[in-house]
Amino acid sequence: MYEKIPTVGLSHEEWLQLRKQGIGGSDAGAVCGLDPYSSPMKVFADKTSDGTEEINNEAVRIGNDLEQYVAGRFMEASGLKVRRSNYMYRNKDYPFMIADVDRLVIGEDAGLECKTASACSADKSADGKIPLHYMIQCYHYMAVTGKRTWYIACVVLGREFTYRKLAWDDTLIQQLIEVEKEFWEGHIVPGIMPDPDGSDNCDHILNRYFRDTKKSGMVELVGFDGKLERRAEILDEIERLQAEQKQIDQEIKMYMKENERAANDHYRISWSSVATTRLDTKQLKEEKPEIYADYTKTTSSRRFTVKAA
Repeated sequence: MYEKIPTVGLSHEEWLQLRKQGIGGSDAGAVCGLDPYSSPMKVFADKTSDGTEEINNEAVRIGNDLEQYVAGRFMEASGLKVRRSNYMYRNKDYPFMIADVDRLVIGEDAGLECKTASACSADKSADGKIPLHYMIQCYHYMAVTGKRTWYIACVVLGREFTYRKLAWDDTLIQQLIEVEKEFWEGHIVPGIMPDPDGSDNCDHILNRYFRDTKKSGMVELVGFDGKLERRAEILDEIERLQAEQKQIDQEIKMYMKENERAANDHYRISWSSVATTRLDTKQLKEEKPEIYADYTKTTSSRRFTVKAA
């Protein structure tokens, strides 16, 4: 049902290039529109770009470093044994589906996904809940490998450890395959960018793809009147709601007077004095132009504005 591609001995760059050749587990939630930290447009950019770009922040570093710890806690809690795979899997029927799994369960037709969450995001995993994009990741691995069970284990830093068992679901997995197939054949293969979804990372992708401006370029605006009218309505509503929010804030400040904090059983409010130091760049430019020139940098970006005709 699948082919195994050895990953032992691969350089990190080779491994990243291998991941670009299909939809992986960490891509599946985004392709389905369920990942709050990614989007179909971002997956498209990752798979179709010439280079390899990897998220490398503190959260990713902690997750990688603690993967073995989470696996150990899972073995301790479940009584099961797990091992590393050292392979990347590719589904033979759907070769655009690949899987780079954390662990395989010894003696059981199952795998294990290890997760680490911060205490700040603990509510997303409270009461045994699994974020949808994590769940889709596990079902993606089942779809690729054919394994009937997948476990997901999570350490919430400084708070708790929990794990769940997910069983094969014919309907869900078939729907997942269809969504990924449509995305791969409808976007990746022909090079057609997916529609934006309003997320910040879509802004980032659009700014990256269309960074440069043709100064004399002009296109006729066709088919957007309805959306632009809706945009104006949204801005009016935002302005109204922001004024309402500001009034509530002001009422609370009037109630607090000179007190720094206010609290009850439901809310904690702070109105603190904050000292801020800013560089007076205007004065620096006037009095020390040579220093100003040495320590300023010009960046280029595009500004989006909408005006009524």
